[in-house]
Amino acid sequence: MPGITYDTGALLGAERGDRRLWALHRRSLERGGRPTVPAGVLGQAWRGGPQAELSRFLKGCRVEILDEVRSCAAGDACARSEASDVIEATVVIGALARADLVVTSDPGDIERLADALHTRLQVVLV
Repeated sequence: MPGITYDTGALLGAERGDRRLWALHRRSLERGGRPTVPAGVLGQAWRGGPQAELSRFLKGCRVEILDEVRSCAAGDACARSEASDVIEATVVIGALARADLVVTSDPGDIERLADALHTRLQVVLV
């Protein structure tokens, strides 16, 4: 199984208890994977405590920092795709760097960003 990057829709699905998402997450962890959550994605999904399901979900994840290099790459991706969501762009930039699949509720925007970078991502809809 390839690595996984979660977008905001995936984290919201985890908090809702989406069984399909939790099964995918569990399989990844059982196989030694550690899914990635870009820091901005966590900021979009986190609405204060307790968010018990999301907190439990995050224990198996790695939160990827948003540094200057990633910020500039995300801005460039937005410019190329004429998109405005820098956080979605960080999902794409990170997933491409790791060859991860992206778990998202918005595959159109993710694919448009990847297309603008002349590449493809494997996307799982939640």
